[in-house]
Amino acid sequence: MTKTIELLGAPPTASDRAIRPLSPAVRAGDFVFVSGQVPTDETGEVVSGGIEAQTRKVFDRLRAALALADCQLDDVCKVNVWLHDARDFAAFNRVYMDCFGSHKPARSTVESRLMIDAKVEIDVIAYKPS
Repeated sequence: MTKTIELLGAPPTASDRAIRPLSPAVRAGDFVFVSGQVPTDETGEVVSGGIEAQTRKVFDRLRAALALADCQLDDVCKVNVWLHDARDFAAFNRVYMDCFGSHKPARSTVESRLMIDAKVEIDVIAYKPS
């Protein structure tokens, strides 16, 4: 069996490589692994607003990363969530349910300090035969 790993998304520039040594998404066979997405805008700044605004922005970024592999949220089979504050869980969960609708992938959610000053980070694994 041949194993192919395809790095998806534009390769980072030399100056970005030291800051972000990762790919937005990676296809390994029929699985697509999306790197953790945080609520930053096009300039790299964390979006203003509370957990709901930040969660919506993370889902925008997840959709964009999934699209690199011709996937969408309905292809997601596993979600990992890091919340800066567990007290944000109910508000986060409302947005999460709105974004996924009736699709209910497996999920893990933990409270954790994040590497940037954000309220949420999410990574996903999607399954879509190529």
